[in-house]
Amino acid sequence: MGAALFIEQSLNGLQLGVQLFLMAAGLTLVFGIMNMINLTHGSLFMVGAFLAAAVLARTGSFVVALVVAVPATALAGALLEAAVLRRFYHRGHLDQVLVTFGLIMVLNEVVRMIWGAVPVPMALPALLSGAVTVAPGVVYPSFRLAILGVGIIVAIALYFIVVHTRIGMWVRAGASNRDIASAMGVNVELIFLLVFAAGAALAGLAGIMAGPISAVQVGMGEPVLILALVVTVIGGIGSIKGAFIAAILIGVVDTFGRVLLPPALGSMLIFMMMAAILAWRPRGLFPVHS
Repeated sequence: MGAALFIEQSLNGLQLGVQLFLMAAGLTLVFGIMNMINLTHGSLFMVGAFLAAAVLARTGSFVVALVVAVPATALAGALLEAAVLRRFYHRGHLDQVLVTFGLIMVLNEVVRMIWGAVPVPMALPALLSGAVTVAPGVVYPSFRLAILGVGIIVAIALYFIVVHTRIGMWVRAGASNRDIASAMGVNVELIFLLVFAAGAALAGLAGIMAGPISAVQVGMGEPVLILALVVTVIGGIGSIKGAFIAAILIGVVDTFGRVLLPPALGSMLIFMMMAAILAWRPRGLFPVHS
């Protein structure tokens, strides 16, 4: 492998990693803080992409699509939490898996009824439609570099909010002991609603970032959901730092595995890596200590 190809594939791996982090961060928040297995996270990824594609088609502005679709996806997630999922916080994980799997089927059909079964085109933003020379002989798409930047900014912001702000303290208190937090005046129900909405917004943002470089179609969130679950487990349930490091690790390993190894082995590599890491550290690389 030449130096130019190595640099290009390294950037591809990093870009895939931060894109996975955008998806896994919301899943980590909901799973780690609220102990809720939310398989509809992949559907919110899909909803964000479709909403952005629809707004982009009407306005021609990627920025407007982003500004409209991210809050709209957050609102959809909040409505989902308030209407259905709130009743399953104290139920077992099997119940949570079953109800959210059922919601995947429902949301897929709703999206199919609104936008149809044919993939919806989503153009690159004009400002980021070109390419940048990142090294001698290496030209890389500007939009993929933008995804890298967005992922890093989101990672820093999330870590700061969860660890160093009063809102983060309330969230951690509600997750540790809901009854005591409520007795101390924390509106745990509202906090959990906001956490779920934030997770949905991140899923929608991930879908919007993925839209121009992949097909915006029904069911597009399920493959990404599987990788996001792997990221969450490897990084450590509830750990933003762990999710970021695991996402980068998986992105790089998956990219180079598909380039250097036979297709069947390359697609299995990250799951083999997950098994090895969990055999070594059963709670993930950076578990959140209770």
